[in-house]
Amino acid sequence: MNDASKKNYTAGFIITFIGAILFSTKAIFVKLAFADTDADAITLLALRMVFALPFYLVIAFFYSSRSSNVKFTKKQWLIIILLGLTGYYLSSLFDFIGLQYVSAGLERLILFLYPTFAVLLNAVIFKQKVNKIQRYALVLTYIGIGIAYFGELKMDQDNPDFFLGTFFIFLCALTFSIYLVGSGRLIPFVGATKFTAYTMTTASIGVIAHYFIAGNTVQHFSTPLLGYGVMIAIIATVIPTFFISNGLKKIGSNNVAIISSIGPVSTILQAHFILGERLSVAQVVGTILVIAGVLLTGWFNRDI
Repeated sequence: MNDASKKNYTAGFIITFIGAILFSTKAIFVKLAFADTDADAITLLALRMVFALPFYLVIAFFYSSRSSNVKFTKKQWLIIILLGLTGYYLSSLFDFIGLQYVSAGLERLILFLYPTFAVLLNAVIFKQKVNKIQRYALVLTYIGIGIAYFGELKMDQDNPDFFLGTFFIFLCALTFSIYLVGSGRLIPFVGATKFTAYTMTTASIGVIAHYFIAGNTVQHFSTPLLGYGVMIAIIATVIPTFFISNGLKKIGSNNVAIISSIGPVSTILQAHFILGERLSVAQVVGTILVIAGVLLTGWFNRDI
C-alpha cells in the first residue's frame, strides 16, 4: 500500500469510526423518547425523517444542479429507490419496533450481525475476496459480540417480548446489510454524497407515507418529543449517513462493516451510563474483543 492509499484508508477509517459512534446514539435517543413520551415506533420514526428530509432535499438539489452532474440511468434510479426503501425505511422500522421490547445494548449487539451478512453477500454474489486480516477481524469481533450477547440474554431472560424484539432487530440487520452491499457497488459510479441524499430522500418519503397510510393522525407533539425527533434526525441520522457513505467510497463495504462493529461497544456504554442498563462481565469481555477487532482492521489492514 503506497502513501496515498494509506492516507485514504486512514481517512476512511476515521470517518467510518465516527459515523458508527454517532449511529450508536440512535438507540439511546429512541429509548429515552419511549420512556419520556407516549409516542409509538412509527410516529417517532416519522418525526426522525421529517426533520432529516430537508437536509437531504437541499443536498440532492445542490448536486443535481451542478454543471458536472451526471444524471442517473433508469437502472440506477431503480437501485436507489430499492436501497432507500430497504436500507433506511424497512430497517429503521424494524429497529424502532424492536427497541420497544429489548434493551438498547442488546439491540446494537443483534444489529451488528450485519457485517457478517454483508461480507457473505459480497463473497457469494459478487465473488469478492475476504482477505486474511478481514477474516481475523471478523472472528475476533464476533466472538466478542457473541459473549456480550449471551450475557445480555441471561440477564433479560424474564422479558416476555424478548424473542419478538430480537426477531425485529434481526430483520433490521438483514435489510441493512443489503443496503450496505448495494451502496458499496453503486457509490463509486454516482458519488457518496449524492447517493446518500437520494436514498435517504426515498426512505423519508416511504416512512412519512407509512405514517399516514397506517392511520396515524397529526397529534399534539410535545416539546420533548420534538426535541428527540431533532436529535435522532441530525445527530443519529443525517451526519452519520454521510460519514458512512464516504467511508464506503474510501475503503469499501467489507471494511466499513467490520470497523462499524465499534457501534455495540458505544451503545452498551451509553446505555449503562445514560439509561441505567446493567453492565455484565460478559459485556465487558465482549467489548474488549470488539475493540481489538476494530483496531486490527483499522490500523493493521494492508490488503484493501
